[in-house]
Amino acid sequence: MAIPRTDFPPIRACLFDMDGLLINTEDIYTLCHNILLSRYNSGPMTWDIKSQLQGRPAAQSIALLLSHFNLTSTVDIETYTSELHAIQEEEFRKAAPLPGVETLLHQLETARTKGGEKVHVALATSSGQGHFRIKTDHIPELFSIFTSERRILGDDIRIPKGRGKPSPDIYLVALKAINDSLEAGEKAIRPEECLVFEDGIPGVVAGRRAGMRVVWCPHEGLAGLWVGREGEVLAGRGEGSEVEPEQLGVVGDGWGEQRRTLEDFPWEKYGVVTGV
Repeated sequence: MAIPRTDFPPIRACLFDMDGLLINTEDIYTLCHNILLSRYNSGPMTWDIKSQLQGRPAAQSIALLLSHFNLTSTVDIETYTSELHAIQEEEFRKAAPLPGVETLLHQLETARTKGGEKVHVALATSSGQGHFRIKTDHIPELFSIFTSERRILGDDIRIPKGRGKPSPDIYLVALKAINDSLEAGEKAIRPEECLVFEDGIPGVVAGRRAGMRVVWCPHEGLAGLWVGREGEVLAGRGEGSEVEPEQLGVVGDGWGEQRRTLEDFPWEKYGVVTGV
């Protein structure tokens, strides 16, 4: 157990995952997979396997899923993906914001550090452009805070192939996108001045590997699998962390916190003032 760090600088950038954090699409993902798995007399998908899929590139996630259910000789990745997309095309259009999200994003529109510096935001989701549109076109106001250059999607060409979460690339690209679009006179934001918001464990690993602080807001089904081991997740040492230990944090190092929802977020803890 480490001694928690307490001398962090104020947060100057908030970087957000999307599925299961801002909108309820993780539950919709489960529904869609279970509809399709039932056609192959398989399933249901429970959190023991779902926790390993969150935040990963789609092809990698489906390969893991088919292997878990011993379906690799029954259906190939491409066929399963095509059939899944047909179901998702309808279901994703029902996506809705999760509790506290609308208020939190509204607060960030005018948020400043205690020193008066603007707090910037970016989106960093494994969803590609097509799925992003299906999930968000009916709720555009929710995502209006994320300007186009600060929306980093899963098929962004700046993310090397095979370097999705839990690799840190997507969050490092998001930080670069912010720094490249700062106003004159603003100094570049450092990784330790960033706060990553995630619901999935691979995403927490990605944030920690990027050298950033992390807020983990998991689905209750996922949280239930890690009772008593939350510190491992916050250190980036949870499931999905197929990396060298020296690249990760230490349990109790103070770089992460867990929250049940994003309601009543304690901005003062991060040196941020809202409503200004």
